[in-house]
Amino acid sequence: GWFGFNAGSTLAGGDVRIAVVAVNTMLASAAGMLSAMLFMLRMNGKFDAPMSTNGFLAGLVAITAPCAFVPAWAAIVIGLIAGVLVCVVVFFVERVLHVDDPVGAVAVHGANGIWGCLAVGVFADGTYGAGLNGVEHAVRGLLYGGGDQFLAQLTGVLTCLIYVPIAAFVMFKGLNLISPMRSSAADEEAGLDIPETGTAAYED
Repeated sequence: GWFGFNAGSTLAGGDVRIAVVAVNTMLASAAGMLSAMLFMLRMNGKFDAPMSTNGFLAGLVAITAPCAFVPAWAAIVIGLIAGVLVCVVVFFVERVLHVDDPVGAVAVHGANGIWGCLAVGVFADGTYGAGLNGVEHAVRGLLYGGGDQFLAQLTGVLTCLIYVPIAAFVMFKGLNLISPMRSSAADEEAGLDIPETGTAAYED
């Protein structure tokens, strides 16, 4: 699905950049799985299948923003960092913040979404992007003399980090005033399948 998502974002198969996008997507996802797998092996002395899968997803998330703008070696580096980052953030969210995030969505999509956006501003090599979004020059990251691009990426990330929590808090607070969203303690203990969906998930 992610190959359709990233490569399909070119909007036309005739754009030769579609090949770079697809290859970078594959490289980052594989690198993310590898680094997460090796990180967990180092931490626990054994491989961890769910965390390896999260590493795979983290690589995909992290390469989404820079996929058309970075060389293949950078896609691998982005994926390797994403795989370790997802493991570290999963542990931080669960053990330090004590937030229940069963599938590691904050680590996969939140932390690596941020990392991917910033990676554009670091690794973009200037071979693509001229004329896109009204910008005349190609996209260049810090490694290629493009400090302005990194600043733009950082501004976007900070804007999201400030706006989204405030907007979400206001929205959920308003919805909660209309109808309380929290399940009762009894329903949480018994299981939410019947009260929330009306059908039993576990018949036995």
